[in-house]
Amino acid sequence: MSGEKRFGSSFMGGFAKSDVNAYIERMLKEFDDRLKQKDNEISMLKNQNRELRIKYEDLERRMSQVNEDRVKIADAIIIANEKAEAILEDARKEALEEKKKLEQTIESEKEKLVDVRRELKSLKSEVIQRLKKFEQQITEVIEDEDEEDI
Repeated sequence: MSGEKRFGSSFMGGFAKSDVNAYIERMLKEFDDRLKQKDNEISMLKNQNRELRIKYEDLERRMSQVNEDRVKIADAIIIANEKAEAILEDARKEALEEKKKLEQTIESEKEKLVDVRRELKSLKSEVIQRLKKFEQQITEVIEDEDEEDI
């Protein structure tokens, strides 16, 4: 302890019993005080340890949840991208098919238009011939009537 303890001597050459008992009691009290202090420190450290463990477990759960969410989000993004690409590819194919159909329809309509023009030309020619024929017939009828009148 602090320094060396000297006990008073008793009448018969030993130590005074009261000094020894007081010293022992003081030593026991100091030991009990230190023990209580250490117990308090241990208790406080255990509480801190428990709180830190709880915080650690909570953070670990949160981190695990964040990682799971991150994986789910990444999977969802990948799936969404794949679906978007599939939709775009389908739209491209559909647009190409529609374009081909429209081109075929345009070509078919062009052919019909050529046929209609040819038919119109033929009809025009036929109408002109008939008109000429009618004109000739009318002219002949008029001439015949004029001859009859004379």
